[in-house]
Amino acid sequence: MILHEFLSYEFLRVVWWLLLGVLLIGFALTDGFDLGVGALIPFVGRTDTERRVAINTVGPIWEGNQVWFILGGGAIFAAWPPLYAVSFSGFYLAMFAVLAALILRPVGFKYRSKRDSAAWRSAWDWALFVGGAVPALIFGVAMGNVLQGVPFDLNPDLLPLYPGVFWAKFLGLLNPFALLAGVVSLAMLVMHGAAWLSFKAEGPVAFRAQDIGFYAGIVAIVAYAGAGVWLNFIPGYAFVGDVPTDGPSNPLMSEVVRSDSWLAAYGTRPWIAIAPILGLFGMVMAARGLRAGRQGSTLLFSKLGIFGVISSVGLTMFPFILPSSLNPDASLTVWDSSSSHLTLFVMLVSAIIFMPMILAYTAWVYKVLWGKVTEDDVRSHSDSVY
Repeated sequence: MILHEFLSYEFLRVVWWLLLGVLLIGFALTDGFDLGVGALIPFVGRTDTERRVAINTVGPIWEGNQVWFILGGGAIFAAWPPLYAVSFSGFYLAMFAVLAALILRPVGFKYRSKRDSAAWRSAWDWALFVGGAVPALIFGVAMGNVLQGVPFDLNPDLLPLYPGVFWAKFLGLLNPFALLAGVVSLAMLVMHGAAWLSFKAEGPVAFRAQDIGFYAGIVAIVAYAGAGVWLNFIPGYAFVGDVPTDGPSNPLMSEVVRSDSWLAAYGTRPWIAIAPILGLFGMVMAARGLRAGRQGSTLLFSKLGIFGVISSVGLTMFPFILPSSLNPDASLTVWDSSSSHLTLFVMLVSAIIFMPMILAYTAWVYKVLWGKVTEDDVRSHSDSVY
């Protein structure tokens, strides 16, 4: 308990904001290439064997990669309960679409090779495409809406309210800026999946992945730069007066107003510009690597690009996590939407114990499964699950 008293509430809130970012980035870096490969399967494989090569590059590891997705959801639920309640209520249909698409992946992986039928296998290949492309797109659309402010309010009991017609609210999420953010996410993860296939596959599958991934990288770079320019015209959020960083978790106790562009943060904290620079640099180098046929470095640069892009959003918005377009005072921030001091401390202790175990297990799995997947491997195991 002495350590608990030493670690201030403000410090633990920032730590869990950082850890949430780490979990989301970890999900994008690992399960992100699974989604990208799924979106590429119908296009990089022209024969059943070629498509099985693509599937077998991710088949043994995709379930382990989803640990980061589960941890991210659990961290939101435990460390940021208001964020969990508001976001899952407001993005209900979007979350349902993501989960439905993700459910197609295990079913597609397990059922695809159960019948030796071209039509059967083609149908599951397109199901895997949906399972990869739809979540990648929706995650970006959700982030685009967060940057613009989500239309919610909080009543005096802190219950989230979403006034308006249900379908109109859902269609309102599909606005131009959010769709552009969705394009960034989809193109970026397709590029990441292509980099993975270039690294893990051989022959025609790798060559086609390199070609498609190069153009996906160009789209991601242009769309990301365009979103950055557009963001200059989207009002940001700011506190009125000083805000206690160790106060109670009640957003309604702070006064928030719409302010200058989100990009004003780069004037007050110029060091955060490193994030978008890394994002653009990583994607440019990954696209160049795909064009040149480089493998290991291309995958690393793709990961660097994803790290920079996601980090740029979090650093630009800090300390805001989920701003409200209806009532800025209801906006959720790092300082007023966390769990209790004790809860954050206990969670941090748990994270310190279990995160190294997860990282060690993940590293071990990748070491065991090191090496390329070839057509000969697939042909010699024609009765395998994948």
